[in-house]
Amino acid sequence: MAKRAIHQLLAGYSNGDAISNEARTLRSWFQKWGFESEIYCEASRILPELRKTSRDVSTLLEDVNADDVVMLHLSIGSDVNDILPQLKCKTVIRYHNVTPEGYFRALDEHLAGLLAKGRVQMKALAGVADLNLAVSSYNASELTEAGYEDTRVLPLALELRRLDAKPNREVIEKYNDGKINVLFVGRCVPNKRLEDLLYAFYYLQKFQTPNCRLIHVGSFAGAEAYLAMLQSLKRELGLEHVNFVGSVPEADLCAYYQVADLFLCMSEHEGFGIPLLEAMQAELPVMAYASSAVPETMAGAGFLFEEKIFDELAAWIPRLAGEGPLRQEILAGQGRRLQAYDAQDIEGTLRELLRPLIG
Repeated sequence: MAKRAIHQLLAGYSNGDAISNEARTLRSWFQKWGFESEIYCEASRILPELRKTSRDVSTLLEDVNADDVVMLHLSIGSDVNDILPQLKCKTVIRYHNVTPEGYFRALDEHLAGLLAKGRVQMKALAGVADLNLAVSSYNASELTEAGYEDTRVLPLALELRRLDAKPNREVIEKYNDGKINVLFVGRCVPNKRLEDLLYAFYYLQKFQTPNCRLIHVGSFAGAEAYLAMLQSLKRELGLEHVNFVGSVPEADLCAYYQVADLFLCMSEHEGFGIPLLEAMQAELPVMAYASSAVPETMAGAGFLFEEKIFDELAAWIPRLAGEGPLRQEILAGQGRRLQAYDAQDIEGTLRELLRPLIG
């Protein structure tokens, strides 16, 4: 008799992005529980090096048996979302949020169209799945507004301790030069509001201390037009020591967190802010704009602000970046937040939520 299965369905499968990372963690849990578990995605959306550890979604309908479970990770418009109602097994929606397309209009019309499609599909899937799981209360409220019933909140399964790995020494030597290093980690996309990072950095460099640097780590693949706009703004403001380093290997990411003095987030839309917790794990004071799911992610820790008054924010940066009681108080609060997150039994909670489906 074939083993029962819990499979996952993704719009894209790669290295480094949060959804793919979580899918791999969940697959390891499902296999440990004794189930078969595969990750399905459109072949064209799977990185070549990952094709041996995933399957083409075109085979899913014939692979799945009636007593199996399929979990759809929903975050963008995709043909894979339309497969869920066709399945004759138990189904789960894992909602990571769909970024409003308005941020991308005029900069990336193709992506804006996919996001608009994702919103339509999200609403159309209300009532389809046997279980709806949101990664945050913010995301759960969106599903409720769209007509979903009994949505449960299950935090992301994170591996924050991977940042304790050996860092790239070359990066450390390059950036550990006495400058105040202000860091932001996240994709180079408009909802992250990287231009607001530049405005705050302008006031820091021109009026607080010239001995500072802004570092952005994150992919700008597909966002070349937005990156060009940021580079133009950087020149217009006369900024020096602004580094857009792009997507980096994990050893480099560890190094950037290690050389940074402060993490600054201006993002206006987050379904959940993983880099905020990564910065806490790296013992960096976090300053973040209180938008979307950011306050929920921070849970009272760090330095939240509700208005982007750039000169005032710039004045706070040296106080938080330098040693002193304020920095220590912030770090202590962030440490408590991390302890609370680590104390959650996410695997056990997921198994209990799935119990009615898997027996």
